[in-house]
Amino acid sequence: MRKYEIMYIIDPTVTDEARPKVIDDLNEIFISRGGELFEVNEWGMRDLAYEIQKHRKGYYVVLNVTCNEEARAEFDRICRIREDIIRHIIIRDER
Repeated sequence: MRKYEIMYIIDPTVTDEARPKVIDDLNEIFISRGGELFEVNEWGMRDLAYEIQKHRKGYYVVLNVTCNEEARAEFDRICRIREDIIRHIIIRDER
């Protein structure tokens, strides 16, 4: 099990009612595969540094997790497929 810091940006057109479901679905990827979520930090709606898929804003979420390679790879795969995630990054935390 390794520690990761993960950030993803949710499409700004996702409604306030639907956003918690998106976050819970992505968190469940780690929980169902034996990972542990240490922190889920919702930064909220922020301006993007540059336009992504014709959006100038996005809803930022940062996770601190411990998980195995399978969970990390599945999260990466799901984020690439989902249309409501406009960008994500996974960084191995070596602290």
